[in-house]
Amino acid sequence: MRNLDFTLLFLFFIVFSLQTAAQTDILQYVDQLIGTNNGGNVFAGATLPYGMAKAVADVDGQNTGGFSTDGSNVTGFSHMHDSGTGGNPSLGNFPLFPQLCAEDQVDNCEFLIEGRATHYVNESVVATPGYFALDLVSGVSAEMTVSRHAALYRFTFPADQKASNGSVLSPLILLDLTDLSASRQNAAVILDEKTGRMMGNGTFIPSFGSGSFVLHFCADFEGATVKDNGIWVNNRAGTEPKELFVTRGINLFYIQAGAWIRFEATETNEISARVGVSFVSPEQACQNAETEIPGPNWDFDGLQSSAEDAWREKLGGVTIEAGGQDDSFLTNFYSAMYRTMMSPQNYTGENPLWKSTEPYYDSFYCIWDAFRSQLPFLTIIDPDTLSEMVRSLIDTYVHLGWLPDCRMSLCKGFTQGGSNADVVLTDAHVKNLTGPTPINWNLALQAVINDAENEPLDWSNEGRGGLQSWKTLNYIPYLDYDYLGFGTNSRSISRTLEYSYNDFCISTFSKSMGLSNYTTYLSRSSNWQNLYKSDTKSFINGNDTGFTGFLQPKYLNGTWGYQDPILCSPLDSFCSLTDNPQETFEDSIWEYQFFVPHDIATLIKQWGGVDAFISRLNFLHTSGLTDIGNEPSFLTVFLYHYAGRPALSADRVRSYIPSQFNATTTGLPGNDDTGAMASFTAFCLSGLFPNPGQNVYFITPPFFESISFTNPQNGKVATIRNVGFVANASLYVQSATLNGVGYNKSWIGHEFFSEGWTLELMLGDEESEWGTKEEDLPPSVSTGVGGMMG
Repeated sequence: MRNLDFTLLFLFFIVFSLQTAAQTDILQYVDQLIGTNNGGNVFAGATLPYGMAKAVADVDGQNTGGFSTDGSNVTGFSHMHDSGTGGNPSLGNFPLFPQLCAEDQVDNCEFLIEGRATHYVNESVVATPGYFALDLVSGVSAEMTVSRHAALYRFTFPADQKASNGSVLSPLILLDLTDLSASRQNAAVILDEKTGRMMGNGTFIPSFGSGSFVLHFCADFEGATVKDNGIWVNNRAGTEPKELFVTRGINLFYIQAGAWIRFEATETNEISARVGVSFVSPEQACQNAETEIPGPNWDFDGLQSSAEDAWREKLGGVTIEAGGQDDSFLTNFYSAMYRTMMSPQNYTGENPLWKSTEPYYDSFYCIWDAFRSQLPFLTIIDPDTLSEMVRSLIDTYVHLGWLPDCRMSLCKGFTQGGSNADVVLTDAHVKNLTGPTPINWNLALQAVINDAENEPLDWSNEGRGGLQSWKTLNYIPYLDYDYLGFGTNSRSISRTLEYSYNDFCISTFSKSMGLSNYTTYLSRSSNWQNLYKSDTKSFINGNDTGFTGFLQPKYLNGTWGYQDPILCSPLDSFCSLTDNPQETFEDSIWEYQFFVPHDIATLIKQWGGVDAFISRLNFLHTSGLTDIGNEPSFLTVFLYHYAGRPALSADRVRSYIPSQFNATTTGLPGNDDTGAMASFTAFCLSGLFPNPGQNVYFITPPFFESISFTNPQNGKVATIRNVGFVANASLYVQSATLNGVGYNKSWIGHEFFSEGWTLELMLGDEESEWGTKEEDLPPSVSTGVGGMMG
């Protein structure tokens, strides 16, 4: 009896332990549907960390990331996507679509996108790491999971639908030779009549870049006997021939076409489809699929489980003691952390453009967005992978002559401002980034100096334009005369600001590598001051804002042009490369005037001191001028630190989280931009935020009682702990200790993470003197170790 009692107790303990483990599974805090509506453009489907294959249902609504929770129609299920991008939808190539044909006649099926588009059942959507599923109102249900370079779908067709003669309808799956933005230039497919295998490729145009790319696919099917197959063109289908080549028609008319396969009905009517993808060849696409998802009898559940394990490993490096904080904040944090590791995507072995033993990462979409917080976040949570990304950037320079500022689908993306890969490489260097294979820092330095010294012929795709003016006039002129290279001759103000910071980073990098020329780049880093016009005023609806002195465009001859300081802000109009191009990019002079990450002390002095600086910064954030859904606004949230008021930075963080960044489908204020908004969210919730290109993290109280980061390279644990924490209260740091010793600085270096230190923040409900003294401020180049001027 005793033994039986012990056995029962032991079994109870095992069951309890398993239940507890299930309840605390970190994946329960990942909600992939955050940001899938209202312009977040987040990819919600199945993927591995940095995986090339990304499977989801594509819709005809907000489909930039493929799927949206806007209640629109499903048009297909495709295998590659980018996440959070703006502009045209990205990828979504070669979608599959399952359906039953009325009266079991193939030509009664809907092949065209507009005809086959079908609503999904809202409450049927399931999105978990490595898995996505939904039901169509047609009765077809779809599930999907992925490997690195292949997607596995499980379609279940209704078994009770019959033709008028009583026969059960035969399941049909079509493959469309298209992509989400209908950019296909030409494509081909060939079918195996017996096995049903479809192989082919297509030439497509990137959604935010130049040139074109060729993508290959290999689709196989299991679950039922092949009844027949063939091709379709313009909503008509036939069993002959078994191959097709399609191109743009007359006047570039877009011909819809593809392949189809039909199966004998079964009791379950469950059909699986495995689709391998490759940038190299259809044969490699088949090899990818066969190696990663071996058959016969593909193991869907096992593949899903492997994907979940991969995500558990990546997400498990951060542990949180909520301290009574609502679970929605945990969901917001881990979902954001998850989204930072979807892109850039690991295309190693899939780059046909050059041969190399170095890693190749793609979907840097774009570095202008990612350098500010996403890539710095990976420095903390996944340094091995980031080191591979850095090596990939350097290798791109080796083979193409320039570091990219944007890159997707093997193509050069458009440069939005400066040469911001310079910031990424410098940030990695000052934080001593390393990986299993060392980074060639000498080559990295060569690459960033190339950006500063040599102008490419086409600087709309790489490098910098206007370097002749930059070196002689010390600013980028309005309507510059630039015969050395060609690009969009706009953004003279924002480019001047970004070039200034790029050169500061190059100076930092050069000095650390022992080069004497660092002084040249340090001098150029002050060029932003040459566009400051001290008598410019700003008006909103005819009312003087009360502030004088703003950046303004300047002609080659040194005379001033004019741009309204509120132009390109949420109060006026949007300004991009092609839509309303102006002298600032995607934001206003009001926002850009604060982009001097290396010398805020001079900015404070220029505006008349601390009080004037804070007044201007408050106005930016409270007047409607700030677009917190766009990356230039990120750093402005924390600039109060430089004025000795870190408590105001903490207040500003809480004004945006959770009001603008929260755990809902509309919980992002703008494009996630491959994880930029995600990393901003994760950093803010953590209580630290980087000034990229510098070994600086601003300190604010985390949203939890404590948060710990385990360094995946050495196992050391860095912890930020709030003492006196009360969930959702506006609390301020009263004092702090670092490893048990008093710590007064309002910022900390990356050693906190690499060495596994403990930072304890004693909190109270009133602003204190902590972090307010001159020696406690983050560094500015004009003051050396930090400090206020004015």
